[in-house]
Amino acid sequence: MIEAIIVDDEIKALQSLSWELTNFSDEINVAASFTDPVKALSHLEKNTPDCLFLDIEMPTMDGFQFIQKLKNKDFPVVITTAYNQYAIKALKNEAIDYLLKPIDTDDLKDTITKIKKFNAKNFTAERLEKILLNFNSNAINKKITFNTDGKLVFLDSEEIVYAESDGNYSTIYLTDGQKIVLTKKLKEVNELLPSDSFFRIHNSYIINLTKIKEFLKTDGYVILKPNHKIPVSRQKKSDFLDML
Repeated sequence: MIEAIIVDDEIKALQSLSWELTNFSDEINVAASFTDPVKALSHLEKNTPDCLFLDIEMPTMDGFQFIQKLKNKDFPVVITTAYNQYAIKALKNEAIDYLLKPIDTDDLKDTITKIKKFNAKNFTAERLEKILLNFNSNAINKKITFNTDGKLVFLDSEEIVYAESDGNYSTIYLTDGQKIVLTKKLKEVNELLPSDSFFRIHNSYIINLTKIKEFLKTDGYVILKPNHKIPVSRQKKSDFLDML
């Protein structure tokens, strides 16, 4: 069963689409409908539908602004509009399809097919991700898992030299010279790394303790293999020496 949400400021248009969807097929159900886009956004922060039917022309917030404000976009969006000129813009704004009002039954049928294909593809990807994560969590030699650029990266501890903060982003530096950029703060990265071999030596750096070549006590730096110079903050120095 496809659980749909409708957002349309015109109550008659909302009721009409709700009726059409409900009577179109036993495979689709209107789980919620909103004339107020702000309330709809609040609802979508806590609930993930199988699809969203979204009107474009709304007085307080148009459909494109609504899409930009969505925090969760893990579901297909279908634009509903009486104006054909919005079609191209709708597709560029992450909508999988658009429907012209009054909605034609054949067009609706095609849209439902697209929704099914979108959700089937995403379901397969989610299922595979869960299998991989479960396998890794039960493995004897558990790897460190990073989610980046639409893929999962599994690393052994010894492959990581250090991690560096860049505001809301972090960069992982590997022994082979590669870099992995994550949309995570360094604090979040620190939680993923095993505490027995990694240490946050500075607000901007986490190092792999097994990669230390030298500790320059006077200068307050460590040298990591092969030749990375990382500062040690004064606040962390005592704890760092205890770790060693």
